[in-house]
Amino acid sequence: MNINQIILRNLKKNLKNYYLYVFALIFSVALYFAFVTLQYDPAMDSTKGTLKGGAAVRAASVLLIGIVAVFLIYANNIFIKRRSKEIGMFQLIGMTKNRIFRILSAENLIIYFGSLIIGIFLGFAVSKLILMILFQITDVETAATLRFSLKAMVQTLGVCGGIYGLIMGMNYLFIQRQTILSLFRTSSKTEGKVGRISLFEIIMGILGLGLISTGYYVSSQLFSGSTTSMNSLFGTMIFILASVIIGTYFFYKGSVRFVANIIRKNKQGYMNINEVLSLSSVMFRMKSNAMLLTIITTVSALAIGLLSLSYISFYSAENSAGNGTPDDFSFVTEAQAEEFTEKLDGIPYTEEKIDVIRVAVNVEEIVGSDMEGMAFQSGEMTLAVIKDQAVPGIDVGENQTIFTGFYDALQRMMQLEDSGELVFKGKEESFTLNFLGVSKQSVLSGYFSGGGLPTAVVDETVYEKLSQDLNPKLQGEYSQYIGINLEAEDQVEKADEVFQSLALSSDVGTASDYAITQNQKQNMGLVMFIVGFLGLTFLITSGCILYFKQMDEGEEERPNYTILRKLGYTNRDLLRGIQGKQVFNFGIPLLVGLLHSYFAVQSGWFFFGTELWIPMFIVMGVYTALYSIFGLLSVLYYKRIIKEAL
Repeated sequence: MNINQIILRNLKKNLKNYYLYVFALIFSVALYFAFVTLQYDPAMDSTKGTLKGGAAVRAASVLLIGIVAVFLIYANNIFIKRRSKEIGMFQLIGMTKNRIFRILSAENLIIYFGSLIIGIFLGFAVSKLILMILFQITDVETAATLRFSLKAMVQTLGVCGGIYGLIMGMNYLFIQRQTILSLFRTSSKTEGKVGRISLFEIIMGILGLGLISTGYYVSSQLFSGSTTSMNSLFGTMIFILASVIIGTYFFYKGSVRFVANIIRKNKQGYMNINEVLSLSSVMFRMKSNAMLLTIITTVSALAIGLLSLSYISFYSAENSAGNGTPDDFSFVTEAQAEEFTEKLDGIPYTEEKIDVIRVAVNVEEIVGSDMEGMAFQSGEMTLAVIKDQAVPGIDVGENQTIFTGFYDALQRMMQLEDSGELVFKGKEESFTLNFLGVSKQSVLSGYFSGGGLPTAVVDETVYEKLSQDLNPKLQGEYSQYIGINLEAEDQVEKADEVFQSLALSSDVGTASDYAITQNQKQNMGLVMFIVGFLGLTFLITSGCILYFKQMDEGEEERPNYTILRKLGYTNRDLLRGIQGKQVFNFGIPLLVGLLHSYFAVQSGWFFFGTELWIPMFIVMGVYTALYSIFGLLSVLYYKRIIKEAL
């Protein structure tokens, strides 16, 4: 038998174990090629009105390289260790290590570059679809055309060729370092040995649960007002990140075994076959996979969290745009408003004018000292002040005031008391008013709110007195807000075209609610698109890695299933235990990742939008459904092993 025949026979024999690896490789190449094609697509940067996302896609493609490279290297290590006995047999029959390396390299070359060619073809085929999805998400009205980019192909071949060279180098080092005896022992090494749980593991397990719980608690209090400076905020975030990641590692290293040991002791030695196959196996294997599972859990939580936040922002785009401008169009001078309304060409509209002054307000009694040094100095804030007549539904007395435009993000950062006294300071005279509470109703544009601060609403009498005693240093360039609202919503897009044609968007204090909404949809849609595809790539690669680990464990445990079958246990008995095992193997990393992402999103979602639960549950539901597919594939693989046990 010559070398070519050996290569073909080995390739045919191992192909059944490589199918998911080949699928993941084809998928990764296709996605990378499609991404690089987007990077060179003219519609991403040059055409007027289209999305300027070439740089973002370029950055995403670099991250994609890292994910794919780590996956391929890890998968290759698993497969070459599984073939260690085969390599040892080649050495026993007289083959040199260099010849064995050439055989493995030829096999990998066929699989790798065969998958590469198929992946490039599929990437080209779906590139137009991906571009259409991107334009649909970002609401960009531009035709998506199917283009084959030679630059994208060269870049894909270069990257994949570099990864292939790295893999071959690692294979060469593995073959050169192994002796014949070690090759026959490599695949038979167990990843964890059954033994008594040590005191150190108990301490590590308790510490892991404690660190994760501490990270969760601190994250829930991150924007509660206890953090008073940017330095302490940054330090707290670092603490949360370190606490959760280290806690996750300790959780897999000790907590899982610790909890499983407690459950096993409660059984007092009477464990059925399902518990033996599921609980015991996970108990003694998860410890050795702690680092791998920590990485998978952390990156999964990161992907779910980022996708949830971007989808929250995209989902809340229309509501969030109102935080910047409460009306369809906002102006600060009558000349701007007249120039715009004259060009509306018969589109019916209503106009609202609000006089605005800026006053130093002592809010120490309703805010307290927690926020001092972060949001205001010496207990004072410079707020925009308007008459209560300008706000429909609000009527305050002469000695009363209320805050409007108090959004979720500001409310988390600055927790106000329900009542108290506020001191409005003029240049010469001060007015003490009773605080009645807050309202989320937006009245003024962001120009007057001073970076998201609320607007104080006072009685007309107090407003007139403050107007006569203004501090000139606090007043802005403009003192009047003009809002234009269209009577017909279907005319907003046409009116925005008029607004953009007059170049009013570049003027200070002017804003278009429609333009703000579209801009946010485009920006966050692009982020959601990129994070979604990177998350999908990581999900598939990490799912494949866990599946390959289960393949290894299944082959190692095959003799155990043969013994159990001979003892009289049926396929169904064993399969129930295997299903429980996969619930642990795939369910624990998924559940921990979902919990990490939930607390991360919960701590700061209000900075991204107005709706939390629906976007977050949709993202988590989709991720869970896709992740569960690999658990199902593992069960089917074990089902075949159990069937072949006798």
